[in-house]
Amino acid sequence: MTQYLLSVNGSDTDIDMSPEEMQPIFDAVDRFNEKLQAAGAWVFAGGLAPIEATTTVDGRSDEPVVTDGPFAESKEWIGGFWIIEAADLDAALAWAAEGSKACAGRVEVRPFQDAPA
Repeated sequence: MTQYLLSVNGSDTDIDMSPEEMQPIFDAVDRFNEKLQAAGAWVFAGGLAPIEATTTVDGRSDEPVVTDGPFAESKEWIGGFWIIEAADLDAALAWAAEGSKACAGRVEVRPFQDAPA
């Protein structure tokens, strides 16, 4: 089975939601996580701290350069993710559709590279 990253795109509008508005989404995501686990597709998942908590490290030169903030400014960022196992892309897309509904946001699907032989 192939592993896929299902990344949840976040934006400024997410920050404006109250805890009361977020709770139904958290509940729906919990139910989705339980479904993934019951189906044997679950590998790992997590929500990420706000974009302001980002630190970027560029270690391409002799001394690494550490910068507060993301590498690129963007209107959207990864707010959370699932790593799943699925038989094929169609199965991963079906999981992503359910995850998108649960988290009330867009979900990007990306397969992991195959391990070198």
